[in-house]
Amino acid sequence: MPQNPHQNALKQLEDVAKKIKLDKEIFEILSKPQRIIMMQIPVKMDSGKIQIFEAYRVEHNNARGPYKGGIRYFPQVDLNEVKALAHWMSLKCAVTGIPMGGGKGGITVDPHKLSSGELERLSRGFARAAADFLGPEKDVPAPDVYTNSQIMDWMVDEYKKTKEKQLKRKLKKSEYLPTLTGKSLGNGGSKGRDIATAQGGVFVLDEALKALKKKKGTVAIQGFGNAGYVAAKLLHDKGFKIVAVSDSRKALYCADGLDPDKVMKYKEKFGTVGLCDCKASGKKTCKSGSSCNCQGCKYIPQNKILTLDVDVLIPAALENQITKANANKVKADIILELANGPTTPEADVILRRKKITAIPDILANAGGVTVSYFEWYQNMKNEKWSEDKVARKLSPLMRQSFREVYKLAKKYKTDLRTGAGILAVKRLEEAIKKQS
Repeated sequence: MPQNPHQNALKQLEDVAKKIKLDKEIFEILSKPQRIIMMQIPVKMDSGKIQIFEAYRVEHNNARGPYKGGIRYFPQVDLNEVKALAHWMSLKCAVTGIPMGGGKGGITVDPHKLSSGELERLSRGFARAAADFLGPEKDVPAPDVYTNSQIMDWMVDEYKKTKEKQLKRKLKKSEYLPTLTGKSLGNGGSKGRDIATAQGGVFVLDEALKALKKKKGTVAIQGFGNAGYVAAKLLHDKGFKIVAVSDSRKALYCADGLDPDKVMKYKEKFGTVGLCDCKASGKKTCKSGSSCNCQGCKYIPQNKILTLDVDVLIPAALENQITKANANKVKADIILELANGPTTPEADVILRRKKITAIPDILANAGGVTVSYFEWYQNMKNEKWSEDKVARKLSPLMRQSFREVYKLAKKYKTDLRTGAGILAVKRLEEAIKKQS
């Protein structure tokens, strides 16, 4: 039976509450979202038929600022998943100290099965349906799994049209542009947003290696989308050896290390990770003896990437990847969670026993929401920052966040996940008490 990610989130909250003796009232507030919005979005398909899509927006907590969180398009999206992700967003924003709350959205759809026109009509339909709940000071969505800057551009345009029709006046840029982040650069997007999640994670990993007195080493990355690929490239450029990467179709292992750019070029051509086009080279098999495994590399079972003997393991895919079933087999010294909720509470117990350091998602991947906040701020103030300025602002914030989490984990004699939860919950508690 699959893990319920919302139950995982609540278990993590309970662990924090016990450690700091959290007020029961605050626990109750944080254990439930403030609002759940469920929508049905009718879309005219290319065939002329109308198809109804289920959509969700969960607004977890806004004590520290407007709800903030992505919208994912995914076939298995359900309410429990979105509730968990909204909960983690509240904690994530609080860990880094940015003045935003937590929210999350999702549409149950396989976007790969939609034409460009159908995708646009679905995205605009979501923006129309949710327009009354969204806004720069209310709720600020962003891209997530299988959504991108083009989808955000469609949504912000439709939000603008919808609100102008309701209000019977033209909106100023500051009234609509900051409503969604992750937009294209030409439409108010921020430089550095495309690499922010991975970049923030690398800054955090730098600090972790210093604190743990460890050196650069080998890395395995599960998930070769934006976060996974950028993390691989940044770490490769810093001298780490990337020995394995995987996507939804295959896992590639290269004992001598791989070049992420070459793997990405292969993926763009063939739709999955790899390094060598055997057909182009006129070979039926390559050095390893198995089909299309070249340059000393080979394909391995996808689940094996989580249990390779590496220094750093980076889950950068979906929830519930490291579980009670496989945690005992994990050999990495450090886990850097670029995915949301990749480790279950039962697995955490095992990892702690094995003295594996798990850098939790609410810290490790918070670079994405932080630069989303930077975009919102730029839109609100009508500013445009250089990529260098974004990195200069992101680096100290992520590094300091790690140091604070590490300090709390030491103080309470606990792991980094609980340490991050303590930092976040204390900040949320303070904001909630100020409201009441």
